[in-house]
Amino acid sequence: MADTVRAAVQIAPNTIEVREFPRPEIGEDDGLLRVEANGICGSDVEIFRGHLGSMDQENPTPFVPGHEPMGIVEEVGERAAERWGVKPGDRVAVEIIIPCHACRRCLTGHYQSCPNRRPGHGVASLDVAPSLWGGFAEYMYLSPRTILHPIDPALPAEVAAMFNPLGAGVRWACHLGGVGLGDTLLVLGAGQRGLSAVIAARAAGAGTIIVTGLEADAHKLALAREFGADHTIVVDGERAEDTVERVREITGGELADVVLELTPMAAGPVTDALLSARHGGRVVLAGLKGRREIPLRTDLIINRALTVVGAFGVDNRAYREAIGIIESRRYPLEKLHTHSFGLDETVLAIETLGGGVPGETAVHVSVHPNS
Repeated sequence: MADTVRAAVQIAPNTIEVREFPRPEIGEDDGLLRVEANGICGSDVEIFRGHLGSMDQENPTPFVPGHEPMGIVEEVGERAAERWGVKPGDRVAVEIIIPCHACRRCLTGHYQSCPNRRPGHGVASLDVAPSLWGGFAEYMYLSPRTILHPIDPALPAEVAAMFNPLGAGVRWACHLGGVGLGDTLLVLGAGQRGLSAVIAARAAGAGTIIVTGLEADAHKLALAREFGADHTIVVDGERAEDTVERVREITGGELADVVLELTPMAAGPVTDALLSARHGGRVVLAGLKGRREIPLRTDLIINRALTVVGAFGVDNRAYREAIGIIESRRYPLEKLHTHSFGLDETVLAIETLGGGVPGETAVHVSVHPNS
C-alpha cells in the first residue's frame, strides 16, 4: 500500500499541478475514499479561470478541487463505519458540505446553512490537514462529519458520478421550483444541470418543458428533447429566437409556471426568466455570475407576484432521490457522459467542459484518478 497520494492542486488561476501527499492515517471516527470518478461542474471551470472562489483573489489559496466525488471506501474506523453504515469495499457518493451536525441549523434540518460547515469537499485549503479534501485525487479523506450516500456498485462509474448534477436538477426543478403534474417549466441553459432538470421534471409529471441554449449547444438541445423537453429555443446566431415571445407562443400566452435560470456569468437571462414567468409563478436562480452586480427589474417581481428563490447546491433529500433515479436505470444517462480523463489530464478535462478545446463538445465530463 503506497505511503503517498497523488492529487491535482490548483495553485493559481489557470494553473493546476499534480503533487504527492502523505497518505492520511485513519482512526476510529474517519475514513479514506478511493476515488473512482469525480464529475466536473461548471463552477469548477469558473474557479479554474479565476472568476469564482479562492482563485479570484490577489493571493490565491491552493486547494485540491473536485466537489462531486464518488468511489470505494478504502479504510474506515469502527465508529465511523457504524455511524455511516458502511464497510471497506462499499461504493458511496460524497456530499460537498461537511456540517457540524450539532448547531441549531443542523438539528432543525437546515444543515446547508450550518455556520460551521468548514472544511468542504473540493473547496478546502491545503492548510487544512490532511489537505486531501477534493475528488481530484487518488484518495480523499473522509472526516467524521462527512455525509455519504451508498450507490449501486454495478453502475458504470461515469454514470454513478452524475449524482450531483442530477441532484441539482431534482432540487432546483422539483423541490425549490415546485414542478408538479401538468406544470410548464422553462429551463434557461442546456448544460448538464439543465438537462438534469428536464429529467427530474419529467419524472415529476411536468406538462410542458422548454429549454434554451446557444447555437453551439445543438447537441445539448437534442439531448434535452430526447430526455423529455417538448420545445427547445436557440437564443443566438442566425436562428436566434426571442425567449419570452417564444414561451408566450408555446403556452398560448399563459407563460411558465416555473423558470430555472442556470446560465453562467450572463445577465440577460435573469430578465428573461422574470419576463417568462406567469403571474404568481416561481423563478429559481442558480446560475452564478462571478459576484457581479446584475440589473434586476424588481417591478416585475412585484407586479407579477413572483416568488424568486436562490438555489444553493444540493441537499440530502435531493441526493437520495437523484441516486434513486440513477439506480432505476429508466433513463439512458450514459448519453449525457461525453468525456473521461485521468488525473494527469485534469486541466484538459476542465477546459473540455468549458468549451476551450477545439472540436470537442462536452456535456458531462469526469476525472478518474485511479485509471
